[in-house]
Amino acid sequence: MAAQNHSAVTEFVLGGLTSRPELQRPLFLLFLAIYSVTVVGNLGMFTLIWLSAQLHTPMYYFLSNLSLVDLCYSSVITPKMLANFVSEKNVISYVGCMSQLSFFLVFGIPECYMLMVMAYDHYVAICRPLLYNVIMSHQVCSLLVAVIYAIGLIDSTIGTVLMLKLSYCELLLSHYCCDIIPLMKLSCSSTYDVEMTVFCLAGYNIVVTSLTVLVSYAYILSSILRISTTEGRSKAFSTCSSHLAAVGLPYGSSAFMYLKPSMANSLAQENVASVFYTTVIPMLNPLIYSMRNKEVKAALQRTLRRKVF
Repeated sequence: MAAQNHSAVTEFVLGGLTSRPELQRPLFLLFLAIYSVTVVGNLGMFTLIWLSAQLHTPMYYFLSNLSLVDLCYSSVITPKMLANFVSEKNVISYVGCMSQLSFFLVFGIPECYMLMVMAYDHYVAICRPLLYNVIMSHQVCSLLVAVIYAIGLIDSTIGTVLMLKLSYCELLLSHYCCDIIPLMKLSCSSTYDVEMTVFCLAGYNIVVTSLTVLVSYAYILSSILRISTTEGRSKAFSTCSSHLAAVGLPYGSSAFMYLKPSMANSLAQENVASVFYTTVIPMLNPLIYSMRNKEVKAALQRTLRRKVF
């Protein structure tokens, strides 16, 4: 079996979230509801930002791209998961599995970088307000977003190529989707180089983006505390509170999955962390940014009035 190469594997069997038949339908309904909210929320946020001229600012430009990547990487994973809840045989082809992994990384990795540039945008707006239009010009924002997508594409290519080089001895993937850590456990060849590469790439992405966010908000907090009026401090805090609420979730779950040895996590722990960043976080982001944002609410009301009248 050790000599078997990946070309002999034509499909994988997905273990799913649970093997208990009585839980399949409730879980199907739960994740269908979550995915529906995710699609409506992110697509609605993306559309609203592009339709409303009042939201054509750097902050909302980044937010529209965050909604786009949330929608895309959730759509790479969740529909297949929903189909598996109602299928007798939960299989995915080898090509389909590697394609799912590739697209998931292409859209998943930019999540942390988009949150990073949003934190930097908040820093410039609060700590360098007089230079904001120069530092966060349209050209700079477009370049930042282009670089973010390029990073996602490069990292996805590296990760997918590494997984394509592995030989697989087992077909039962104890997971509900094709991700790097579960796939490595099926390999009959050495995964040390893959683990080290994944650890370094994930570590770099998480550490660089999280440190940038922390440093940005340290400066923001320092500036806010120097504001003399209570009203001014409250307005500055409210500007950043929704972003802070959304930042910790993807960093924590991603670090839990990718910054530990592949054999260190239990299946239950991996599934919980993975479900969190593939389904729950994409649903929460548009809710956080819309429900706690007066500008988004006002833009939505204006857009609805134009459509109705």
